[in-house]
Amino acid sequence: MSLYKVEICGVNTAKLPLLSEKEKEELWDKIDKGDKEAREKFIRGNLRLVLSITKRFSGNNENIDDLFQIGCIGLIKAIDNFDRSVGVKFSTYAVPMIMGEIRRFLRDNNSIRVSRSLRDIAYKALYTKEMMTKTTQKEPTVAEIAEEIGLSKEEVVYALDAIQSPVSLYEPVYSEGGDTLYVMDQISDKNNREENWVEKLALKDALKRLGERERNIIEMRFFRGSTQMEVANEIGISQAQVSRLEKNALKSMKNYLTQK
Repeated sequence: MSLYKVEICGVNTAKLPLLSEKEKEELWDKIDKGDKEAREKFIRGNLRLVLSITKRFSGNNENIDDLFQIGCIGLIKAIDNFDRSVGVKFSTYAVPMIMGEIRRFLRDNNSIRVSRSLRDIAYKALYTKEMMTKTTQKEPTVAEIAEEIGLSKEEVVYALDAIQSPVSLYEPVYSEGGDTLYVMDQISDKNNREENWVEKLALKDALKRLGERERNIIEMRFFRGSTQMEVANEIGISQAQVSRLEKNALKSMKNYLTQK
């Protein structure tokens, strides 16, 4: 079966609708008022997003229909839990929710056997992480999660590692507007802090030549060690936009430094 023409409940995903930003906002207004028809239309209008993420897992020897339907569950959860007041683009919020749902399904069906006790600890830690993130609006540390569930940090790390599948840092996660996001883009760069390479390259002058938004992105990414997702949430744009602005800013700074 072609990944580009998935038949789900008689619907050809190659012909799925694509909502404009205006349509999305109008539908959200109706959804907030409890309009079930608007909710269904919003779900159908975002199935292309589910399909694009499902393709990333095509090498897992799982039925593509099953993965697509599991992804749809993640989409529905994202819609039901999305908070527009935070100022984050819906796709930015939905992508990790959809991927998480598919990964949980794959872990539960993994041929590598993991003890039930380890699975219970891992799922409890993941659930606690989601709840703490939603409550505090920031991602908790492993130590905070461990304290919340009454276990040691080592036990939590071991359990989470046990249910994880190896992933390449260069695995594409999502593409938006021609910008591809990779796993490595979502990882904090703890080594590239100001005291390391920033001071050595004397980037102050180069930073001053950037626009305010680009400068803020560089400072958050390389001075504070924030992930692109964290930067996107803080300044209210998509992760794809952060990735594009970051690359352009670094290129501009590099050009300036090489010309000096």
